[in-house]
Amino acid sequence: MSTRDSSRVVFVLTPQVHLLDLAGPAQVFSTAPGYTLDYVAESPAVPTWQGVVLQADTRWPELTTGDLVLVPGWRTGHGYFAQPTLDRITAHHAAGGTVASVCSGADALGRAGLLAGRRCTTHHDLQERLARGYPSATVLRDVLYVSDDRVVTSAGIASGIDLALHLVALRHGPAVAARVAREMVVYARRNGDEQQESMMLRHRAHLSDVVHRVQDRIDADFTAPLPLAELAAAAGVSERTLTRLFTAATGRTPLRYQQQLRLERAGYLIGHGSTVEAAARAVGFGDARMLRRLRAREDQPDAAPAA
Repeated sequence: MSTRDSSRVVFVLTPQVHLLDLAGPAQVFSTAPGYTLDYVAESPAVPTWQGVVLQADTRWPELTTGDLVLVPGWRTGHGYFAQPTLDRITAHHAAGGTVASVCSGADALGRAGLLAGRRCTTHHDLQERLARGYPSATVLRDVLYVSDDRVVTSAGIASGIDLALHLVALRHGPAVAARVAREMVVYARRNGDEQQESMMLRHRAHLSDVVHRVQDRIDADFTAPLPLAELAAAAGVSERTLTRLFTAATGRTPLRYQQQLRLERAGYLIGHGSTVEAAARAVGFGDARMLRRLRAREDQPDAAPAA
């Protein structure tokens, strides 16, 4: 991981880039704490499809494995990167970094060789073209974004916001991502039936103020013991009422919700080099046995809440 106080997000721009493909994720990362944003291109002046001309650096900053390279999409029929740019994208991933794309930016990741054997997605109008161009990739339909081995692709235009919130939630926790979403007045949307998106995005599409307050409490301190009685008292309802409301709104009990936050964070840590034992302790489990047990039964329905 990076030893700097902040992580870099490098946006790789091409002529006729879509403004919202760029501006959405840039707003998320500039709102979240701990990020430095860079904009690079093969020429310093980058015309957008919407007519605004952007200024970018032609020299890449020095990157570490904790940094992100993100390729926004461009107008169909435009946009092209020379091989040295594609090689830089490939090299960042090979060194252990994360790469991402919005909309047609997935094509750049494909030309960089990063979609082979991986799941991915793009704008619904471009999915067939992406599947034909990269037959060894698995193009998923009707999802907002897909994460596969540090290659994160998203669908069209505004889905870049969802992708960026997901990455913030993984790195800094769901409470930070939820705070950024609220500041941006963003409705946290589901990602179809896929399980790659963060818990914060997956279970916030409800209208229960009580449940949102309890989720805020769990999101902020999910690594600590949070007895049901304490959560119910904070929400001003009985334990039975809280369990009923929470399950109706999210499809799981408060305990299972907290466990899945821990599982998600542990999976991120393991995917970035942590041992299972270290990840288990970092997210609040006493040892790796509980983590392994919960990962094994992750897809099972919620059990009855503990007494």
